[in-house]
Amino acid sequence: MTLPALELIIAAPRGFCAGVDRAIRIVELAIEKYGSPIYVRHEIVHNRYVVESLKAKGAIFVEELDEVPDGAPVVFSAHGVPKSVPADADARGLEYFDATCPLVSKVHRQAERLVASGKHILFIGHRGHPEVIGTFGQVPDGQMTLVETLDDVAALAVTDATQLAFLTQTTLSVDDTAQIVAALKARFPQVHAPRGEDICYATSNRQEAVKRMSGQCDIMLVIGAPNSSNSLRLVEVAERNGVPARLIERAADIDFAWLGTPRSLGLTAGASAPEILVREVVAKLSERFAITESVVEAAVETIEFKLPRGLAA
Repeated sequence: MTLPALELIIAAPRGFCAGVDRAIRIVELAIEKYGSPIYVRHEIVHNRYVVESLKAKGAIFVEELDEVPDGAPVVFSAHGVPKSVPADADARGLEYFDATCPLVSKVHRQAERLVASGKHILFIGHRGHPEVIGTFGQVPDGQMTLVETLDDVAALAVTDATQLAFLTQTTLSVDDTAQIVAALKARFPQVHAPRGEDICYATSNRQEAVKRMSGQCDIMLVIGAPNSSNSLRLVEVAERNGVPARLIERAADIDFAWLGTPRSLGLTAGASAPEILVREVVAKLSERFAITESVVEAAVETIEFKLPRGLAA
């Protein structure tokens, strides 16, 4: 039987970013140093395959610090944690390693400096996301207000418009955030902006790759977890650029009835998804299509982050 031809257009960059690489390596090195089990507060990154792989090596994932036994080493996830978490670990004498992405930590330090200078922070992000919870936990209650939408901007009630600043979650839609920032600046012309872009390079690069692919493919698959903010944003970017898109965790999740028989298919992966899952999807597609692969490259990523003291080689 002759398989239908399919041009498979794969995004570059895709998959793991430097912060995710670092976080996973921290857990692996902690297991090597201390033996299993190593406790990890919250999913180290939002990807089931990664979490299950680390469980198999000896990691135990918990949601709160009080689930960690006395004397056990613990790792904090890449999304960051409120200040109260390491303080509680110190109070219990727990040894811990902070796998917070350095780009998230940069936002934390900005928040501290802004509040210390008397500013009230308007934080652009998604309610309930671990990164948002962690960032709010860097400053005293009442010093930061969450902004999710343009409607939120219109509804803001502030006491001193001259003492406002904004920061953003690192994994947002570049285009949506630009609209919200423009609305904030229009309503509060004196609002203090961060010196650099808070949305991380990996999020921006993956969204840009999807935009470039959109004119070349009939349909798109995004590999990522349903609780992965940056992966969900890739689906949105594709659909806004006129390409039907679906989020899948693994090859087994491909809905071939929905997929149909496209002539071209775009494939990318969120920053928490390993390359092995990309190749798994390609192999699954190859069972039904005669594939020709090509790559659309939006950027070349060379960033690496240092490991914490005590784990670095």
